[in-house]
Amino acid sequence: MKSPRWLNRLGSSLIIGGQAVTATARGRINTVDLLDQLQEAGPGSFLIVIITSLAAGTVFNIQITKELSSMGASATVGGVLAVGLAREIAPLLTATLLTGKVATAYAAQLGTMKVTEQIDAITMLRTDPVEYLVVPRLIAMVVMAPVQCLLFFGVAIWSAQISSTELYAIPPEVFWSSVRSWLLPDDMPFMLIKALVFGLQIAVLSCGWGMTTQGGPKEVGTSTTGAVVMILVTVALMDTVLTQILFG
Repeated sequence: MKSPRWLNRLGSSLIIGGQAVTATARGRINTVDLLDQLQEAGPGSFLIVIITSLAAGTVFNIQITKELSSMGASATVGGVLAVGLAREIAPLLTATLLTGKVATAYAAQLGTMKVTEQIDAITMLRTDPVEYLVVPRLIAMVVMAPVQCLLFFGVAIWSAQISSTELYAIPPEVFWSSVRSWLLPDDMPFMLIKALVFGLQIAVLSCGWGMTTQGGPKEVGTSTTGAVVMILVTVALMDTVLTQILFG
């Protein structure tokens, strides 16, 4: 019985990811391409992260503040928001945004190179395509995903404080005092660990799907869509596992 194609591609992606991690550990890094990938995964994606975090912080605040204020617990709004953002919303939404912005680019770029035989040409030049193409993208995502997550958290909690003060007259000092008292010392480091793991998943799967594209240019779109779906599913599953390990 023939195994599903997505399962074969998942296995190939994990092998490619393992090779990329090994090459990185050995210092075999294409530093020229690395700067471009850091730009794309970092500053090139800041705007979408900022806009989404502004909206998320405000909307989440409106939903929670209304309920807590009706129960006379408005002094806890900041803490509830901070815990929710740090433990779940910031890393998960950041991963989703990076999947849509960066993973699609990785899968499409490498998929196009695969079907146009550019990767074969790189191999013929005695250059490892994994070291040349995948390693810079993997490093960029592992470095920038926590940075983007921290940016998301900071902007979201700031927008939540502004909206809670303007819409529900909660004093800023009350809001920030609640944040400090509710957030545990491990919450922020664990948030960044989640983001790092998600960044690794995004890089491995998007590059893996791109490198295993077969057929003509039409298959590039199919590979890109497949990579996004697989990333979202596996990130959701990994989020469950990490939440139980880190916060359970």
